[in-house]
Amino acid sequence: MRLLDLVTRTVFGIASVALMLLAAALIIYAGVQVVAVFRQAEGNVGSTLLEAVGYTIISIAVFDVAKYLLEEEAIRAREMRHAGEARRSLTKFISTIAIAVFLETLVSVFEAAKQDMRMMLYPTLLLFGGISLVVGLGVYQRLSASVERDMGGAKGEAKAEAQVVQDASDTNGA
Repeated sequence: MRLLDLVTRTVFGIASVALMLLAAALIIYAGVQVVAVFRQAEGNVGSTLLEAVGYTIISIAVFDVAKYLLEEEAIRAREMRHAGEARRSLTKFISTIAIAVFLETLVSVFEAAKQDMRMMLYPTLLLFGGISLVVGLGVYQRLSASVERDMGGAKGEAKAEAQVVQDASDTNGA
């Protein structure tokens, strides 16, 4: 089992580093495109800048996925022991993805508005996707928090009951 764990951690580590390098390459590519458009006499600066923003947003999302994999799977290499820990980790991850989706929506709206208003379908669907992510995260948060509270309450009741039994046996034994 230890060998499988080591192999799994290594694969997640390699995948994380590869994703981080790809994210860095996207940012470098966006920067090169921006520099190239400023060197041209008749370059379309606005469009290139919007594309650079889009690449940067995508690279941030990819980098966050890589960071999540590295932290949670390669470095920590353990199952999350508490529901609260899993909820916080997932919330952080989904929040970053939702922000990237909303930023990409914003960039897409500007691109569509400049070109053709009929192209607004994609940004609109992307916006609904981002909203669905946030609403789904809210539902997940609400349900998991109530389960944690119920589990904590059940554990608390069991501890209180055990304490009553212990107190009763101490009283009877004295």
